This record gives sequence, C-alpha cells and structure tokens, in this order.
Amino acid sequence: MAIPFYFVALLILAAEFVNGWTDAPNAIATVVATKALKPRAAVVLAVTGNMLGAFYGRAVAQTIGTEIVRPEAINLVTLGAALLGIVVWATAASWFGVPTSESHALLAGLAGAGLATAGPAALLLSGWKKVFLGLVISVLFGAVGGFGLVWMLKLLSMGWPPAKKDRIFNLLQIVAAGGMAFSHGSNDGQKFIGLFTLTLVLAGVLPVFQVQPWV
Repeated sequence: MAIPFYFVALLILAAEFVNGWTDAPNAIATVVATKALKPRAAVVLAVTGNMLGAFYGRAVAQTIGTEIVRPEAINLVTLGAALLGIVVWATAASWFGVPTSESHALLAGLAGAGLATAGPAALLLSGWKKVFLGLVISVLFGAVGGFGLVWMLKLLSMGWPPAKKDRIFNLLQIVAAGGMAFSHGSNDGQKFIGLFTLTLVLAGVLPVFQVQPWV
C-alpha cells in the first residue's frame, strides 16, 4: 500500500481522536456536574457506550461511504486534504472555545473533496437528503420531546420528598448519559468507520464498499 493510504488512515485516526476529545464528553457532562457519577465512572460509561454504539449496525457507515459523494469521483489525496481540514478546524475551534461539530466538518470536507475533483456531479442527492432530514428531525424532536418530558417529569415528581427526587433523577441521568454515549458511538463512530472503509476501497484494498468487522 502506498504512502497516501497510510497518511489518510492516520488522519482518520486523528479526526476520530478529536471527535472523541470534543464530542464524547458531552454525554457525561451533566452526570459529572450534578455529581450523579464520579468523573472516572462517567468516563468508563462514555467509553463503554461509544464502543457498543459503534458496533450497532452499519447504516450510517454505508451512507457516509457511498451516498455523500461518488467514490469514483474522489481519491486519497483529496480525501486526505479534507481530513486535514477537519483536524485543523476542530482543534482550533476547541482551543478558542468555539462550538463546532466534526460531523458537519466531515460532510463539508467530503463535499469539498468531491467538488474539487469532479464538480457538482460528484455529490449524491440521496445521501444529502438523509443529512438534511436528520438535521430537521433532530432539532424538532429534541425541542418538542425535551419540553414534553420535562413537563411530564415535573407533574410526576410533584410532592416527592427531596431525597426521593435526588435518587430517582440521578438514576435517570445515568441512564440518559449511557444512552447518549451509545447514540454518539452509533452515529459519529460509524461515520469514521465508513470513511475508513471508503479509504480501503480507494486504495484498492477492498474491491467494493463493504464494512468489515475489523474496521
């Protein structure tokens, strides 16, 4: 395998590291701040949830690897440039305290790589529909669901003694943190799995895009 392959693989690992460094702690920030869990236990919860989530299905990896840009429209050089941009941008944003998303950077990087190599024809509408649909649904569901859940919990806990509230809500926070860590792994983790599989295809290691268990 040529040097570009190893360089791109290293950049994928770097991008995944930055993603875990900046995004993964979001799942456990609340349980640590409220002392529902000690920091070390919270980190174990985040690691476990993310690892399990990454093995949950392959749909996101498939979308990233085959439905955002045409694989034949990009190469290892342009993909490496896109990944380098992700790593530099995410690191700089974190350093200056600017909220950012590696998922958005990843999609923008793939789109830029495709546009630079083959123009607008490189972009696949089917995958971008999923991206925009996911953005709309997540915002609406998060806002409406969050409001409704808080309202319901207020009604249910009305009249509970403080000790009971602390015990139950601490437990619910831990469950929610575990769920967030799992969903982060099943989404963000799979994105980079899909990207690495795409790299294997571009390098000629795999004949077709098919996520391997060892990836």
